[in-house]
Amino acid sequence: MAQAKKGDRVRINFTGKLEDGTIIDSTFNDEECCGDGDCCECGPVELVIGEEEFFPMLENTLIGMSPGETKNVTIPSEEAFGNYDEEAVFEVKRSLLPSDMNPDVGDDLILTGEDDEEMEVTVLEVTEESITFDANHPLAGEDLMYEIELVEIL
Repeated sequence: MAQAKKGDRVRINFTGKLEDGTIIDSTFNDEECCGDGDCCECGPVELVIGEEEFFPMLENTLIGMSPGETKNVTIPSEEAFGNYDEEAVFEVKRSLLPSDMNPDVGDDLILTGEDDEEMEVTVLEVTEESITFDANHPLAGEDLMYEIELVEIL
């Protein structure tokens, strides 16, 4: 039976979970995730092994797999979305923000700096004087567990 190698275009199914079992992404067509349509792509995805279209560690796990085979891989936070960086949490005085900006805690926003550089942030705290933002990826600091099924080698 054929085995996947670097450079092969393949179709895979996967489920990604956090350590507590929370599903963060899945392509399997099941009620566990796809029932609500919230976190999944519902159906196999294609990628070229080695082109880093996905996490490199996950792509490397595909090497040597045969269609129909399933493997599990844990991607440490530093190889996924990075470690949580306390320095990426910052407070901005309301006087420096647009007067019509009234975010709620938990809102995801895109801030534009003076140099027109955009930064994705999550609102952590809102007071009359300031707003605290977190520029870390929502999954920063999280190890990710993936179950991968090689569907086919194209």
